[in-house]
Amino acid sequence: MRFVRNHLALLALSGAAALLALAQPAAAGMEEAVKAMQAGDMATAEKELQVLVKERDPRAQFFAGLYIYGNPDSKFYDPNKATPMLLDAAERGYVPAMLPVAGAYAEGKGVPKSMFEAYKWVAIAERWHGPVSPQAYDQLARELKPDEIEKAKAAAAAYTFKTK
Repeated sequence: MRFVRNHLALLALSGAAALLALAQPAAAGMEEAVKAMQAGDMATAEKELQVLVKERDPRAQFFAGLYIYGNPDSKFYDPNKATPMLLDAAERGYVPAMLPVAGAYAEGKGVPKSMFEAYKWVAIAERWHGPVSPQAYDQLARELKPDEIEKAKAAAAAYTFKTK
């Protein structure tokens, strides 16, 4: 599992996510940030998202964490900035951030490497109807013992989202 496999493919796929984000009450700067990301202008996107990230807007955290700081091709690449943003959004229930968090744990990017945590976040994402492939489970299961898998599933089932 790579943290960000192909940022261009992810950016193309983000079109639907961007439309969903913009369909909600738009916060200042979100539309401009999405347009800047699509144009490859990460400096402008980062600037537009800064206020929203400080306010802990999960959409802004997702876009900044995945595309600006989580993109190895970005001059802003910094997993130590990306992962905490994604994790905060995921911990508060933002489903699109959950699989990148699982990938970060699987690779130890911005968090300590933990296949247990990676498996847990994949299971949480699936529970909330995230687009989880069977291959994600298979890949992680090869790294875990059967009892660890069961504990990760139980941790995912018992997980409650943060409200603050």
